Amino acid sequence: SVFHGKTAKYMTLGCKLNFSETATFARTLYNMGVGEANAGEAADICLINTCSVTEMADHKCRQQIHKMVRENPGAVVVVTGCYAQLKSEEIAQIPGVSLVLGSNEKAHLVEYLLQAMQAREADPIAFATSCEGHPAFHHAEKTKDIHSFQLSCSRGNRTRYFLKVQDGCNYFCTYCTIPYARGFSRNPSIATLVEQVKQAAAEGGKEIVLTGVNIGDFGATTHESFLDLVKALDGVEEIKRFRISSLEPDLMSDDLIEYCSRSRAFMPHFHIPLQSGSDAVLKLMHRRYDSALFAHKIELIKKYMPDAFIGVDVMVGTRGETPEYFEETYEFLKRLDVTHLHVFPYSERPGTAALRIPYVVSDKDKKLRSKRLIELSDEKTQAFYSRYIGQEAEVLFEKSTRGRAMHGFTRNYVRVELPAAKSSDDLDNQLVMVRLGGFNHDKTALMCEILDR
Repeated sequence: SVFHGKTAKYMTLGCKLNFSETATFARTLYNMGVGEANAGEAADICLINTCSVTEMADHKCRQQIHKMVRENPGAVVVVTGCYAQLKSEEIAQIPGVSLVLGSNEKAHLVEYLLQAMQAREADPIAFATSCEGHPAFHHAEKTKDIHSFQLSCSRGNRTRYFLKVQDGCNYFCTYCTIPYARGFSRNPSIATLVEQVKQAAAEGGKEIVLTGVNIGDFGATTHESFLDLVKALDGVEEIKRFRISSLEPDLMSDDLIEYCSRSRAFMPHFHIPLQSGSDAVLKLMHRRYDSALFAHKIELIKKYMPDAFIGVDVMVGTRGETPEYFEETYEFLKRLDVTHLHVFPYSERPGTAALRIPYVVSDKDKKLRSKRLIELSDEKTQAFYSRYIGQEAEVLFEKSTRGRAMHGFTRNYVRVELPAAKSSDDLDNQLVMVRLGGFNHDKTALMCEILDR
């Protein structure tokens, strides 16, 4: 095989879904004889899985592509992901790029890579020359033609598995390019996903995170429901913990919240995109809920699961967000019983409907608003963590770099730190009872001591 004995490097930018897909590519190539290149060594294959959620994300992608090309002369350089779908021609102009694969094409990555590897083996000089300007390059299909679904349940070099349950989005919020990058909502069957979860369990997996673009929309292509999926996965008893990554509030049914509260393995941990606490701004964004519905979902989660960790996405400085509207968001979030805010500034994306909204927020104001919300988030997270100091909790520990502290998470996603002196490889992927202590030095975790095993 042209792959046998070759080495590869992988770079993932963006979301957990991208990470899951990259880990699956790596495992597929590993099974075909491709090892991971050592640090400092040039690889034969470089894969960059890109993000395009903001202009900064695009910039980071370009930087990483140039870096990979520079550090791996003569390698087959493959660029895929959202940036590759939206800006394929732009990437194709970067010298040294061999393949640009959009959302449909990445499902056939191995076939495209095989062609490129064979061309490289047959005539390395001609191959290198062909990559200097316009590669052996495959156009990304138009959004309406993106139908493929690439199965993915991988952990890469991590402890937890990431299961891709859904791809694409039908929502077309005014600020977002993701539907153009990943196509319309689609998913595999529940039976297929259950088989993947059983395989992860056979490999020793104990925790799985459900990922996707709009996972609450699960069932669009199979006429099943997300609640049906949750119930089916809960029945795979070898997996001790499931977490739901990001779930739109309008797709988070009251029945789902109630079921999770009494389920065997779904953790009291939710991540819910809000984007704005101002109803006027939510309308401008074309979001499908208002602040009252969002508040209801939070109250219901806390009623059934008082200890639940709730993370919330908030966008600041979107077009139309006047100072008064931002204050509405700030006050709404201040009142809300949530744990952590994932704050990010609005970024202009070409071709989006938001560009037609006249009111523009300055970069200076975006930074000031972000700072205020991050400070509010820190207050909320630290107050939440403080409630558990002195308590006992079950933690799933994750592999650490030798000589470094180990980290893990409680059922309700409190990050826990075990000092390097007490860390050991045999704790990786183990569920262990600990006593939670005070904060670590940067207040990102609670220190712990292991109770007798």
